[in-house]
Amino acid sequence: MRSLLIGTGAAALLWTGTAVAQTEVEPQEDATARLESIVVTAQKRSENVQDVPIAITALSSTMLEKQRVTDITSLDNLAPGLRIAAADAAANPKIFIRGAGLNDFNPTSSSGVGLYADGVYIGSPLAQFSTFYDLDRIEVLRGPQGTLYGRNTTGGAINVISKRPTFTPEGTASIEVGNFGSVETNAAFGGPIIGDKLAFRVAGQYAEDDGYSTNAVTGNKVNNAERYALRGSLLFTPDDLTDILFTVNTFANRGGAVQPKSRQLFPVDPAAAGPDGVCAPDFFRSGLCTDAIGFADTDADPYTITSDVEGKDKVDLWSAALTIDREIGDLTLTSITAYQDVERAAHENTDSSPLQMLEAFYNNTQEQFSQELRLASDVGKLKWVVGGYYMQDTTTSDSAYDILRILRPMFTSPENPTGVSPENSVIYLGYPYTQETDTYAIFGQADYELAPGLILTTGLRWSSDEKSMDYTTIAEGVLPLFTFQDSKTFSDWSGKVGLKYDLTDTTNIYASYSRGYKSGGFFGGNADNAEQIEPYENETVNAYEIGSKSDLLGNRLRMNLSGFYYDYQDIQAYSTVERNGLTVQVLDNAAGAEMYGAEAEFTAMPIENLDLSLGLAWLHAEYGEYNSLGGDYTGNQMPQSPEYSLTSRAAYTFVADTGVTVTPSVDVSYRSKVYFDSTMRERLSDPELWLVGAELAVASPDGSIEAGLWGRNLTDEAYLTSANPIDSLGVDLLTYSRPRSAGLFLRYNY
Repeated sequence: MRSLLIGTGAAALLWTGTAVAQTEVEPQEDATARLESIVVTAQKRSENVQDVPIAITALSSTMLEKQRVTDITSLDNLAPGLRIAAADAAANPKIFIRGAGLNDFNPTSSSGVGLYADGVYIGSPLAQFSTFYDLDRIEVLRGPQGTLYGRNTTGGAINVISKRPTFTPEGTASIEVGNFGSVETNAAFGGPIIGDKLAFRVAGQYAEDDGYSTNAVTGNKVNNAERYALRGSLLFTPDDLTDILFTVNTFANRGGAVQPKSRQLFPVDPAAAGPDGVCAPDFFRSGLCTDAIGFADTDADPYTITSDVEGKDKVDLWSAALTIDREIGDLTLTSITAYQDVERAAHENTDSSPLQMLEAFYNNTQEQFSQELRLASDVGKLKWVVGGYYMQDTTTSDSAYDILRILRPMFTSPENPTGVSPENSVIYLGYPYTQETDTYAIFGQADYELAPGLILTTGLRWSSDEKSMDYTTIAEGVLPLFTFQDSKTFSDWSGKVGLKYDLTDTTNIYASYSRGYKSGGFFGGNADNAEQIEPYENETVNAYEIGSKSDLLGNRLRMNLSGFYYDYQDIQAYSTVERNGLTVQVLDNAAGAEMYGAEAEFTAMPIENLDLSLGLAWLHAEYGEYNSLGGDYTGNQMPQSPEYSLTSRAAYTFVADTGVTVTPSVDVSYRSKVYFDSTMRERLSDPELWLVGAELAVASPDGSIEAGLWGRNLTDEAYLTSANPIDSLGVDLLTYSRPRSAGLFLRYNY
């Protein structure tokens, strides 16, 4: 795989130089075969994606449909360097770009990758599953962001743009059915209300399935899904200079809590012990290794679990946003006002065993208000944008863990009727808290044409986050063990300087330096002492990037190349450590990391009706000196950072004499080995992986009706998306992907 990437990259760089010189004179064999231009707003103005001097992948609405993107985790590996996974049913996705991200699942944490929905920053990890339907496109920006809009980020940004109301009546409806009893319906319609002044659009989604795992204890299907979403938009254009867009969203998840596969670690026979003292891999399902209370799951089927609790993962969200764009002479004034409220109530059998060893009750709310103002000019040689941003966020928790309840009868007495035994970790621990955050920022970026085809970009941002935490750990719901109250202001600057040069009308090269930072904060997970809640510091990155973008061979080949080097300092890293008989969570600052890599994206239409695409990524991401409370992780490969990854797609459209089209397509993706935490323990990793998907679509001559077959994970790979250790209880919790899925679809557009 490495030789493939290096060879492809070297050939591509050589090809750039030769193809540029040939573009103007090469004869065209097929004048109708042309690649589609994609317009993006990554720099807060409408531009062809090929003119934007940053590493960006734009996924159109058609591509999102073909790749079955129905939530944020569906984006995994669809752009070079992008990794997304979740161990919860509808909350807390772990998003990484080029190895930059955060493995923590607690709602007070923020990823190094920002998620935006129609220009609004979605800070809450409880709310990031809610917007993936009726989309116009998704833009994946790689590298630090913050001099143009919203929040500052170190890893990148994902912009999700929904379809806006139009003044022409239009609508769409679709239904998909598949194995595991899966059904998904989407519908949207809209049009004018008052001439060319007021238009509306309403879109909705419903999805459910019976579940793809079986609970051997009850015989029921688990890991089932059920979610609803609805979005309503009004577009008001009182004159030719003003656009006012008002949007309301609702989302509800009522599916089952994720049911992981358990793997026991305590050897009961010395022959079953590995060099580190825990169960050796050959004995994982032998019955010679158990958890802390003697249970062993001997079934090797990754989709058969053993659980006494089949809880729900309930998420309820509603949000509203008002976006105003007003042209004032050569200037454009933009105001984005947004409010969001989300609640989560989940009951999870965390140990995934039939015995009451560990159950979790996650009860969280997050309320967010944000206001952004921008003033921009796009005239002549100088293009600029300046702005200000404010966000107020309140996060509350009333979550708890019930630990080793099955052992309470051993400690029950007249003096101790509840059987609680803290010294033996037999306890019900709650950790209610409230964190409040006020964020302020000012930012600006300017592009200036120094000479024909040579553009200088400069940008600067200052941000400040005022955070306060009021935290308590409570035993048995009544006895406070400790409290923590503190507040701190975290501030820093971000910036960018870059050069872009147009070699020809269809090829450019660029180089940039960016400084990004992510605010420090307070840990929001379960803690056994106040030290865990002490504030962690900002993380910062100095990012250097070079790249090129080319439309070659008469716009039949698109080739985008990038190389980068990141100097990361004070990385916010999540780990676990065993202390006083309990596995506790730790979020602290790693000393730093050296990260570098290269990416290549190719899109081609060599002949009419044949579409080809290929994305390649090579990534080196290792910690520098990193001594955590959990251990020494110096030199370890960072979580969710495969060294190599690939995504590809091929589609050919056959056109019948009647005008009916038949389009078979296949997509293939690859990633090398990944680790799921900072320890680089072999058992908490997943080997290299190839995935194959396909679709066969038949469309009417006018394209208004389309139907066909689809399949995902056709080789039926049982691969891990998450592996969480609870060493003190002798168990690993393994979250497996969805197995092979296939079904039918029908779509209608007017």
